[in-house]
Amino acid sequence: MPSAESTPASVHEPDLVRPTKEDEVAAAGSELIGGPLGRRALLGASWWTPVRVIALVAIGMFALGLVQKAPCYNGAWFFGASSQYTHACYSDIPHLYQGRGFADGLVPYFDRLPGDMQYLEYPVLTGVFMEVASWLTPGSGTIQYQEQWYWMVNAGMLMVCAAVIAVCVTRTHARRPWDGLLVALAPAAALTATINWDLLAVALTAAAMLMWSRGRSLAFGVLLGLATAAKLYPFLLLGPLMVLCWRTGRWRAFGTALGGAAAAWVVVNGPVMLFAFEGWSKFYTFSQERGVDFGSFWLIMAQNSDDPLSTDTVNTLATLLMLACCAAVAALALTAPRRPRFAQLAFLIVAAFILTNKVYSPQYVLWLVPLAALARPKWRDYLIWQACEVAYFLGIWLYLAYTTSGDAHKGLPTDGYHWAIALHLLGTLYLCVMVVRDIFLPERDPVRRAGDDDPSGGVLDGAEDVFVLGPAARPRRQMTAQFEGPSVEWGKPGATGGSL
Repeated sequence: MPSAESTPASVHEPDLVRPTKEDEVAAAGSELIGGPLGRRALLGASWWTPVRVIALVAIGMFALGLVQKAPCYNGAWFFGASSQYTHACYSDIPHLYQGRGFADGLVPYFDRLPGDMQYLEYPVLTGVFMEVASWLTPGSGTIQYQEQWYWMVNAGMLMVCAAVIAVCVTRTHARRPWDGLLVALAPAAALTATINWDLLAVALTAAAMLMWSRGRSLAFGVLLGLATAAKLYPFLLLGPLMVLCWRTGRWRAFGTALGGAAAAWVVVNGPVMLFAFEGWSKFYTFSQERGVDFGSFWLIMAQNSDDPLSTDTVNTLATLLMLACCAAVAALALTAPRRPRFAQLAFLIVAAFILTNKVYSPQYVLWLVPLAALARPKWRDYLIWQACEVAYFLGIWLYLAYTTSGDAHKGLPTDGYHWAIALHLLGTLYLCVMVVRDIFLPERDPVRRAGDDDPSGGVLDGAEDVFVLGPAARPRRQMTAQFEGPSVEWGKPGATGGSL
């Protein structure tokens, strides 16, 4: 009997899915590095494991994004109103170093700011991130020198977040590590990574997804609570998780996750709420009072209307639209003939928030990048969506260049910007349609086609159904769709299942 030391590692590791064998775009792209791997390739036999390769690729792409910001770093942030837009290298980070009191040593949420914005308008954990970066920034020299340093310090911290995201996505689907390249090579992510501080929340959310895939419900909840303390959108993932746990009867795991999320959020926010409530609440009041802004279909309506809707009306309508999307996702989760994967519903709910919101800043694409890689790991569809997002990235800066260049009108006029918004909306909707199609036709889902059920589902993976609605509650017939690849069993409706 062989010893553990002499047993080949491949005996203990699952068979890896090679994208170059199942994805024609990945196979074509692999020709740039010598073509697809052959069956005799020694995967994992050297230092160059998928996780390490993908982490290095993510860092390399992040570095290219920094290079793209070079024209602004060397002057466009500081001289000329429109040059940072014509070079498409704008970032909030250097501007807010002085604008939010970090240059003057003011304490976020506790100290009132001069000007129109009385307090820092970011969630608490993001404010802590910004404050830590200010501590690492030299307090001497010109304000331009300090702002350059502040951006570089933040860029270094955000690069760590980018690497964490790539590693977490790579490890979430154990048999599909190379799907992490979708995240690492995303052009829109490289372009928008240092516009703002969104990567912190995205990294915590990706880590939470990894923990859930490992069955660690409490760790998932704590990380998701921290992510929500950095940005509002991560809490949306609790909705799809609740209905999936409802369908499978995994209420204990959901309760643990919910409790961990609530506790982590309170630990971060509680002290600031107690001692600086007005500063703490600024993020929420600002979000409520903010008018229709860039990137949304609401802006297209407002700029083409003689009597645009009021902010209160838009808030109400946007909330109703989002609630309708939540109801649709819940119905999809409970009525689909086969239980949807957690990553699929997570992507759909965050995409719905982006599509219905009254503002879409270009860095919001970062929210969807890891979820899209887990929900629909298909290179063709992913690149179509990314192309639309890159087009929007260019469109918004050219539009701002047009509006800030005076009579010169250098850039993209309003009608052209509306087309850029439409392209972003259509690209996101296209990916949503592909995910919904995969839910109704699981034989077309790249993950399930390879023989898995829900590798990011944790306790949901392979679980039986106990509550199903509609036709899915009836006894399931043998699947007749013909396709290449292994089949996989999934949960069956239990005796307690419901029906309509």
